[in-house]
Amino acid sequence: MRGEHESLTTLTSSQDPSGQGVIHYSDDPRDAGWVRQNIPCQTACPAGTNVPAYIRAIAEGRHGQAYEINREANVLPGVLGRICSRPCESACRHGWSGNGDPVGICHLKRSAADIKDASHRITERLYAPTGKKVAVVGAGPAGVAAAHDLSLLGHDVVIFEREERPGGMLRYGIPEFRLPRNMLDIELHNALRLGVQLRTGTAVGAGKGAVRVSTLLADFDAVLLATGCMAPTALPLRGIPDGENLSRHCQDVEYGLDFLMEIHRGQNKRVGRRVAVVGAGFTALDCARVARRLGGQEVTIHLRTSEEYIPVTSEELFETKREGIRIKGLRTPVGLRTDENGRLTGVEFVQNRLGGWRENGRRLATPIEGSEFVEPCDTLIIAIGQRTVNDFLDMRVEVNRSGNVRVAENGMTSVHGLFAAGDYVGGASTAIEAIGHARQIADKIDTWLVGRKRRQVVRMEPVAAPPREPAHDFIPRQHMPTIPLQDRQQLTREVECGYNRDLAGEEAKRCYLCDLRYQIDVNRCIYCRACIEVAPRNCIKLVSDVEMKADGTHGTLQETKEWQRVAAIWIDNNECIRCGACFKVCPVRCISITRNHFVTVDG
Repeated sequence: MRGEHESLTTLTSSQDPSGQGVIHYSDDPRDAGWVRQNIPCQTACPAGTNVPAYIRAIAEGRHGQAYEINREANVLPGVLGRICSRPCESACRHGWSGNGDPVGICHLKRSAADIKDASHRITERLYAPTGKKVAVVGAGPAGVAAAHDLSLLGHDVVIFEREERPGGMLRYGIPEFRLPRNMLDIELHNALRLGVQLRTGTAVGAGKGAVRVSTLLADFDAVLLATGCMAPTALPLRGIPDGENLSRHCQDVEYGLDFLMEIHRGQNKRVGRRVAVVGAGFTALDCARVARRLGGQEVTIHLRTSEEYIPVTSEELFETKREGIRIKGLRTPVGLRTDENGRLTGVEFVQNRLGGWRENGRRLATPIEGSEFVEPCDTLIIAIGQRTVNDFLDMRVEVNRSGNVRVAENGMTSVHGLFAAGDYVGGASTAIEAIGHARQIADKIDTWLVGRKRRQVVRMEPVAAPPREPAHDFIPRQHMPTIPLQDRQQLTREVECGYNRDLAGEEAKRCYLCDLRYQIDVNRCIYCRACIEVAPRNCIKLVSDVEMKADGTHGTLQETKEWQRVAAIWIDNNECIRCGACFKVCPVRCISITRNHFVTVDG
């Protein structure tokens, strides 16, 4: 076993400009494993955002630097700070049992974008031109993220987008009261400004006037499909043939995706007095809130299970309810009721009971025989998901059972030179998941084009003293200010106001800074137990051995109370809250602190 005190395998070392010591760069799998295992927020983020680093910058008032740290990973911080699904917050150590509420990571991301100086200059690390050309189909979050990274890596990139403006679902699927278009426009410009050509209003497909994928493969060194999931999932109903568009069957029925996209293309939309929305995701909530603003007086959302199990943030659910929208669970639509003129009068549901768990972690809903009932409504909006469309391809590409294109380990489809990323590969997901996957595929395209991979290593920066005060543990989570309910009639008025400088500073102090690695040098330790006695949790342990897994993370600790069997005094990062008490009390200074995070070097 390698003890925590032993030297790390390093690629290079350099003197810390602050004078605190030597900065090490390590490619040892155990150091990479430590980062993945002990910074849960960063590991949970599909884009791998260095969360502790940008939160620390906010706490120190360096909002511009916090914004730059964000952009290194998630490309559109001001956008994602408003609409991200926040998987990082579910993983936040501060939210673990006994630790309180998770840090408002997403709100802090937004604050970096909102509070940074107006004169802030964006910096990018640019590579030399490669002479390679890449076509990206789709200017949604996946396409933009991939194009941004590929352009930085020195490739000539052209994006082909069928809509008149870029953004994909960010522009056409998310209401402006959640995502102001001026913020979207600024960040899209910043992401594409370094030489990416954007050709909007240009369809790629087999239709008349469209650019063929085969043509792109002939003209470019690589082609990336990032078209997302642009077709609504059909809702099977009694008496209606499978796959039939319900909007054509009854004019008062709409699909949520089409409903939102038509509004954001500038079409005037109307809803009835009683609006029923069927669905359990962000799109369903958005449709209901839009319908409310369009004049719907009784707006309800209908779920197959219950609101406890729907994959949306608690704050979005809270604001939806505040706006007078009712949520009704344990029901599945099975039919439509119409009058003699074919106008909708109600939806027929069957009552459900909760069943077991599905493979994706969601609850099953089991219909109760003979429990049918009718909910009166004038407008039905169906928002039960989206699926991919492949009919625009003029070649055969291997797909899976769900109709999503298959990609190999290198990100390539079954067609040579044709790659795919984002929702087009994995099915409907979230913006941050699409961005994260697209950045991974962009890295693989780059490796394929240049014949080598840029390596990711761990940077270990010495820290002179604990940067966090124990009193910060008791700061409550700062709530997001919102506009009053009476001011929410407009589709364009943003509901959330954002943290001001004071709120952002207080919330940032709450972060445990999980990138801090406390280590005990057994060769210098005098076994006085002072660190163990002062620790507020059971985080410092005497161990005889530590299980090291193949991926570099550690497994079971073999604890011991016999001093002669002690191989290391181990700081258990599952329990450590980075209070620094052990560091301060140690009489021989055998405890060191480093700040560890991933960086990429040119391989």
